[in-house]
Formats: sequence, C-alpha cells, structure tokens
Amino acid sequence: MASLWEIFMVFAKIGAFTIGGGYAMIPLIRDELVRRGWMTDEELPDIIALAQSAPGVLAVNMSVFAGYRLRGVKGSLAATLGAILPSFLIILLIAMLFTGYQDNPIVVRIFKGIRPVVVSLIVVPMVKMARKNNGTWWSWLITFIALFGVAFIGFSPLYILLVLIVLGLAVTIFNERRAGND
Repeated sequence: MASLWEIFMVFAKIGAFTIGGGYAMIPLIRDELVRRGWMTDEELPDIIALAQSAPGVLAVNMSVFAGYRLRGVKGSLAATLGAILPSFLIILLIAMLFTGYQDNPIVVRIFKGIRPVVVSLIVVPMVKMARKNNGTWWSWLITFIALFGVAFIGFSPLYILLVLIVLGLAVTIFNERRAGND
C-alpha cells in the first residue's frame, strides 16, 4: 500500500511538470499510478469520468478521487495537496518576479512554443481511451466528434458529457429490453 508521503510526492511531481491543467495531467497520472501498481488501465477511465462529472477543477478532482482510491480521505488530501502545491508556488514566484515581463517577445514566444505540447498532452489520453475500448468504430467516432465539437465548434464539454450519458443510458435500456424479449 502506498504511504501518504509517496502519494504526496507522486502528485507533486505530476503537478510540477504538467503545463496545461487537468487534461494534460492524465498521461502522467496514468503512467505513475499504473507503473507503481496503484491502479490499472481499466480503472483510470472511471477516475477521469468521476473527476469530469464533479464540480471543480479536473486536476484537483482527479487527485481527490485517485488519492481516495489509494488511501481514503487522507490519501485524497495528500494527493490534492501534492497536485496543487507546486503550481501554486510556481505561479506565486512568477507573479512576484515576472510581472513586468509578460509583454516581452521572448516570453511570448516561449509560451507560443509550449502550446502544441499542451494540445498533444490533451489529445493523447483521448486516443488511448478510445484504443482501450477495443478500438470499436463507435468509440473512435465519439472521440473524434467530441474533439471536433470542443476544439472547432466550441461546444461545452459539459453538454457533450450530458448527451453521452443520455445516449449511454438509452442504449443500455434498449439492450436490456431486447435481451429480456429474447
């Protein structure tokens, strides 16, 4: 079983080296938790779904649910503190030191260079989750429709989740009724 200190340090490492927020954390969380045997690849989509459906910031919600899965309430606190403390300290340091540099052309170019990396950190987990679902045509279709809807049309991820929940329930009810009539 993972110690609270180990949980804190793993999530602190994730929080310190993730630029782009919650979605960018997903591959790092997956790698750390699965590699350590704390979670399986099959459990991760459940944690992500719970984190997305709960109010609040995705990175914090994922830390709360993963920490709780590992060590209960104390694990949630350790994981959450680990995930947010590095970002808080970095932002505090940036605010104190670089306030006058936000319009500096070099700083602007650095952040423009980081953007494609953040995009890839968000897209990779979507593709991995679709692939984990045995690569069925409908899992790929849902992945690309959601990506296109959010990225290019500007749909809210909340509405996409609500539609998918309703569709999932409808398909489940339909399949259960059809199985009951056979």
